[in-house]
Amino acid sequence: MPVTPTYPGVYIEEIPSGVRTITGVATSITAFVGRALRGKTDTPIIINNFGDFERIFGGLWVESALGFAVRAFFLNGGSQAIIVRVFRPTETPTEDGNTTPPAGETPPDNNAGKATIEHSGLTYIAVSQGKWGNSVRVRVDNDIAPDLALRFGLIKALKTDGTAKTKAELLTDAQTVLFNLTVRDTRTGVTEQFRNVSVKESPRRINRVLENGSNLLHLSSPLIEATPVPAAHAEKPADAKKTVWEEDITSAPSNENGSDGAALTTAIIEGDQNGKTGMYALKDADIFNILCIPPYYADYEGEDVKGLMDTAAKFCEDSRAFLIVDPPPGWGNKDAARTGFDNDIQTRSNHAALFFPMLRQPNPLRDNQMEDFAPCGAVAGIFARTDAQRGVWKAPAGLLDGRLVGVPQLSLPLTNDENGELNPLGINCLRTLPATGRVVWGARTLEGDDRLASEWKYIPVRRLALFIEESLYRGTQWAVFEPNDEPLWAQLRLNIGAFMQNLFRQGAFQGSSPKDAYLVKCDSETTTQNDINLGIVNITVGFAPLKPAEFVILKIQQLAGQIDT
Repeated sequence: MPVTPTYPGVYIEEIPSGVRTITGVATSITAFVGRALRGKTDTPIIINNFGDFERIFGGLWVESALGFAVRAFFLNGGSQAIIVRVFRPTETPTEDGNTTPPAGETPPDNNAGKATIEHSGLTYIAVSQGKWGNSVRVRVDNDIAPDLALRFGLIKALKTDGTAKTKAELLTDAQTVLFNLTVRDTRTGVTEQFRNVSVKESPRRINRVLENGSNLLHLSSPLIEATPVPAAHAEKPADAKKTVWEEDITSAPSNENGSDGAALTTAIIEGDQNGKTGMYALKDADIFNILCIPPYYADYEGEDVKGLMDTAAKFCEDSRAFLIVDPPPGWGNKDAARTGFDNDIQTRSNHAALFFPMLRQPNPLRDNQMEDFAPCGAVAGIFARTDAQRGVWKAPAGLLDGRLVGVPQLSLPLTNDENGELNPLGINCLRTLPATGRVVWGARTLEGDDRLASEWKYIPVRRLALFIEESLYRGTQWAVFEPNDEPLWAQLRLNIGAFMQNLFRQGAFQGSSPKDAYLVKCDSETTTQNDINLGIVNITVGFAPLKPAEFVILKIQQLAGQIDT
């Protein structure tokens, strides 16, 4: 605000420069959707290494490809991932013998597959589905602090006759309202202890304490005024050589009702857009750049995988993200890939790319026997590694930048001629090359078929555009509701131009000068008076993308010796 002078002297006024620096967004945050041993379902959870995945989601699992894809992602250079665990309850026959009741008659049970523990009138339930909950134990003791019971107002310091209670009397009263709860996962050894909790209304009421502090259990039974304090467990095991957990003088899950669920279906993976379940749970994530859906189906022919990939590609288009598609299991050779490309891959989105063939790696869960695994996680890791080392405008492929780590073999060795048949269709091949080993040897989107002549033929061009779009979208939010005239247009040109100039200096565009590499236009030509009346400001941003040198052609000519004439 301008200073209003009232007294003779010097006044200082700060004038805003109008510079609002646009920061480039991340380019390789990869989202994975699939089945896991444990962890919250239909919730996007950020992890920064495979150790986080093991701690939160249980690590590798022989019945799911998710863990192997995440491991390959971090092994090949990935730095941050978002995991969405999906769960399908085990179906049980109804009275008429059907496993699935008619739609709308039975609401979904969000607690299906969760282990429960009952003790002294309280029912605890595992925080997530899975057999892991069957290993959880709870233990109660009454070594509590009477002073806290007094502070919470749960007991009184005076007797009815007005005399003060002794310490022993205060302890006895406090043990009727407070208790200590210890929760232990006997499989992993993780132990949680919650001291001085109560079933009465207080700052340490047990249901709220567990909800906010426990990663193992929550309380599912309602607390009422008559709910008694749970009875304490035995202090010491009968066998002095054992711990209280080993002798199991604790409360264990009833009937071991924790379940890992049934095999996933396309409907579970896709989820509900309005309910934000399945892959649509990613709507709650701030940003993701790459989407991977590792193979989840036991019977490829029985699942509408084509429809899911089409839906996933459309979701990526709406989210300014990129989808990595795995080859179907039936693609055992080059001919199967050629014929199956049109039949098995429905989408032709430029926001998606397919990589073939599968990776052949040792499975540590099966005595390191060689098995085929989906390449999406490893390829996403190479995307991340290339972005960090070279930039999103560099094709994530080649002898140096496209080397696959932790991949001793491929399921199918391809020759140059076979590669030459698949590449023009838009199928990116994984190759085994001398000296380098296994590499990514293709950088085309699913719209990269030569016959389509698409301007989004190459992966780096598409991903660079997504990077610019998301960065400018987030970096120009301040302009909303600003006065729509030349001062605003000048600020937009200044800030967007500075962002594009920075990319030009990093080598993201073609051209030897800025005017050949990009343009930023925002003036009375792009925003007419009618646009101003409608509250619209139009900004035109153009860039000359770098195209990968997909074919290197050497021309060799024999020079005739000089002949004196």
